[in-house]
Amino acid sequence: MESRAGLAAAPRALPYYVAFSQLLGLTVVATTGAWLGLYRGGIAWEGALQFNAHPLCMVIGLIFLQGDALLVYRVFRNEARRTTKVLHGLLHVFAFIIALVGMVAVFDYHREQGYADLYSLHSWCGVLGFVLYFVQWLVGFSFFLFPGAAFSLRSRYRPQHIFFGAAIFLLSVGTALLGLKEALLFKLGAKYSTFEAEGVLANVLGLLLVGFGGTVLYILTRPDWKRPPQAEEQALSMDFKTLTEGDSPSSQ
Repeated sequence: MESRAGLAAAPRALPYYVAFSQLLGLTVVATTGAWLGLYRGGIAWEGALQFNAHPLCMVIGLIFLQGDALLVYRVFRNEARRTTKVLHGLLHVFAFIIALVGMVAVFDYHREQGYADLYSLHSWCGVLGFVLYFVQWLVGFSFFLFPGAAFSLRSRYRPQHIFFGAAIFLLSVGTALLGLKEALLFKLGAKYSTFEAEGVLANVLGLLLVGFGGTVLYILTRPDWKRPPQAEEQALSMDFKTLTEGDSPSSQ
């Protein structure tokens, strides 16, 4: 009974927003697959269809899985912090690997077709986001999962880690929108303005991307939905304060 009473109850609206975000995220992935299957010929690792692995992998990796990784600390509110950190890191690893496949696919396709690389705003934002994502994971692993990191360094870096996580996620969504518009203009050209079926479906996909990104960011920015500190975290914080400021817990 004591352990059950010590668990912090989730805010009433939070589960509904999380469920809505997952519905949007899965719909984004399904709509991306439908767009590629219906209007782009499907996916293959050779020939012209290799390019189609790029948008699907980037949507699954740097948008859906990255968004879910950011929500881990809102969903798992009462689990051990170490377990939650490992899950957070693993989701980012899976997202990075899938996104890496997408990056290899587009560069291979460009090389095979003789197309130029890295000339568009979409490609510049994409490479920037991918590099920042990798650096963010490395630094986060060093500070929060590597056992040798000092508690003081973790505390000082945590606000930057949270900010850059949200910023990279937002950059990923924006880059996906740029790539979607670029792909439509390359294929449809002037016909895009005539409400071609592919253009309408892609516009719906764009709205779904915005909806998923906005829902995730809303959940992250609600201060009352943050994960409550666990007993061991409060003890560590008190120990650190005692060591750095000379305060004694008994004097509080």
